[in-house]
Amino acid sequence: MEYLINNPEIKHGKIRICFTPDEEVGKGAHLFDVEKFGAKWAYTMDGSQIGELEYENFNAASAKITITGKIVHPGYAKGKMINSMLIANEFLSAVPAEEVPEKTSGYEGFFHLHDMNGNVEETTLEYIIRDHDLDLFEKRKYLMQKIAFDFNERLEQELIKVEIKNQYFNMKEKVTPVMHIVDIVEEVMKEIGITPLIKPIRGGTDGSQLSFKGLPCPNIFAGGHNFHGRFEYVPIESMIKATEVIVGIANKVSKKYK
Repeated sequence: MEYLINNPEIKHGKIRICFTPDEEVGKGAHLFDVEKFGAKWAYTMDGSQIGELEYENFNAASAKITITGKIVHPGYAKGKMINSMLIANEFLSAVPAEEVPEKTSGYEGFFHLHDMNGNVEETTLEYIIRDHDLDLFEKRKYLMQKIAFDFNERLEQELIKVEIKNQYFNMKEKVTPVMHIVDIVEEVMKEIGITPLIKPIRGGTDGSQLSFKGLPCPNIFAGGHNFHGRFEYVPIESMIKATEVIVGIANKVSKKYK
């Protein structure tokens, strides 16, 4: 913004800018007013290394598994006690062991156990479910339900409950019909000496919600690395390059769409 204000010779049309809490906080763009924003398309500046340009992301859901047990004095527990933690252990073993974040890449989806808490009477498991392919995504959600159903059948009582909530969907569906907004960024990057790295996001982006709200919104690099960890950082040089891309987009759009 400062650069464009200080360099009025760079022509551009009306530019809308918004700062939002990102999707990590669980809210993201839920309350974003697309109509008030007044743009035909937008870009999130939320990518990693220089050159990243993304218009695909995971379909995402959360799954909370609640396992009910029965506490009895351990000295008199035979045939009476139900240890929810041991059932939870069996449930964990039934989820595909190779389909986890640390063993997948590219377009491969996963089940990610990110929290567990329990005692004899009740144990909760919290998963996130991710897949780029919508059919595979639905199958993953079904599998979680089926595992619970099969366990309850074997145990002859409903001890396991599964609550699944959709979080966001693959924005590719909304961006593909207007691919010129991706092409513009790719052209700008090449013109300023950046090699475009077009790949799917193995995560979420506010651009997903915005795209499904009617504002197609690919994602462009901002230079950050090691996200969600103690060693997260961003090189100033990368931020400068991201700024050059924004300025280039503004200038190119003003010439293409007078």
